[in-house]
Amino acid sequence: MKVVVQRVVKASVTVDEELVSSIGRGLCVLVGISRDDTKKDMDYIVRKLINLRVFDGENGRRWDVSVKDKGYEILCISQFTLYHALKGNKLDFHNAMSADRSEAFYKAFLDSMRSQYQPELIKDGRFGAYMQVSMENDGPVTVVLESPKKEEL
Repeated sequence: MKVVVQRVVKASVTVDEELVSSIGRGLCVLVGISRDDTKKDMDYIVRKLINLRVFDGENGRRWDVSVKDKGYEILCISQFTLYHALKGNKLDFHNAMSADRSEAFYKAFLDSMRSQYQPELIKDGRFGAYMQVSMENDGPVTVVLESPKKEEL
């Protein structure tokens, strides 16, 4: 799994001009699922996301507390394009998990996030839809996380 995490002041996702989800301060997470991902990959990413220290703590200590420590929201957006390969100038997505398998995997990922954090603070877009994501990056702070290679798990 690979996620692109952005610390945000606010973020939202719309589909066909309809607001699907929005959050205030927290994390906007673009979620990529590879064709080889397993529950171990999911568990690793969930643990890292919830505990990633990208917020200021007491007395302005930088990089001191997590979204969980602050009680902030998380907006997750499925994004298969994170597992692209370039063939010349054309994108190829053979490394991404197929849509029929990845939807169930993505839902399990959201369920895992909700079971390990406050479920009402975990929001998401609409799987497989053409979405518009709007975010106001805070910092800016952007972090890319990827689950370790299988032999490292």
